[in-house]
Formats: sequence, C-alpha cells, structure tokens
Amino acid sequence: MGSGMDEHAERAVPLGRWLAKRGVHLLTGAGRGVMASVSKAFFETPDRQGLVLGVVPCEPGSSRARAGYPNQWVEVPIFTHLPLTGASGTEVGSRNHINVLSSSVIVALPGGQGTASEASLAVRYGKPIVAFVTDHREAENLPSQVQTCRTLEAVCAFIDQRLLGHYPGPGRL
Repeated sequence: MGSGMDEHAERAVPLGRWLAKRGVHLLTGAGRGVMASVSKAFFETPDRQGLVLGVVPCEPGSSRARAGYPNQWVEVPIFTHLPLTGASGTEVGSRNHINVLSSSVIVALPGGQGTASEASLAVRYGKPIVAFVTDHREAENLPSQVQTCRTLEAVCAFIDQRLLGHYPGPGRL
C-alpha cells in the first residue's frame, strides 16, 4: 500500500525483490506510484515463485478499468465495481476492503489519504500491518496503532514473524 503518484523506489524496489524471493504473492491496488514500483521489482526478480495480483477499480457502471489500471506488471487483475478511493477508502464502496481482507500482512509505504484509509481498515480488521516509513509524517493520518519500521531488515523481520508457519505454499501479501 502506498502512494499512487510517487514511486518511493528506494523502499519499494528492495521490498518487491525481497518479497519475490520469499515465495509469496504480491497484492496491490494495481495502480501507479508505489504499486507499480513494487510490482515491477517483484515481477522482474529472477526465480520468483509468486504472482503479482492487482485489485483494479473500474469506471462506475462499467467493466472498463479506470485509466492507468492495471499497471503492466499485474499478472492477475481482479476487476471490481468498487470505485471509491482516497479519503473515501474506508467506505463500503471502496476496493480497499478487498485489498486489506485478502492480505496476510500489509506493508504501508509513504502515501496519502488512500494509504491511511487502508491502514485504518487493517487496524479495524485486525490485519498485521507495518509502515515502511521514517515517521508517521510520510504517510498522512496513519493510525497510531500502526508500527513503523525505518529499515528493510525490520520490515522483513515483521513480515517473516507474521507469516511463519501460516501457509504451506505461497502466501499473499
């Protein structure tokens, strides 16, 4: 989870590569920015075992994906009629519910209102979540319950601890 505009490649790329080597699937909101950056890194990692999944918003009342969706690295697009995003991301009509409920562990990278709404949903649904940020200011309005990690190593340890023993095959992240 993270910005739909800024890639934050210094964090998203190493995270995507690490995840690809862990035997998990990557689930994103299928858009640009962090979503594209982590998806590309995951997709291009040699000998990866998982797939890049993307929950794609469609135009209201249509089966057409919204402009810019899915990014080119999404291998399994999951099209949805749920159009709400950003500040409306916790409302019933948001695909963020699918993103959060379908994930085993959630990593929030720097982002805005959409990232904050996904983090709020993770807290609401009791999903393990960590923010890969230097502090809460990099992700607007993150709930105080969301743990922050400043290094990739700390994020990886958080993920491994939550996934250890939960899934016999590829997990979802």
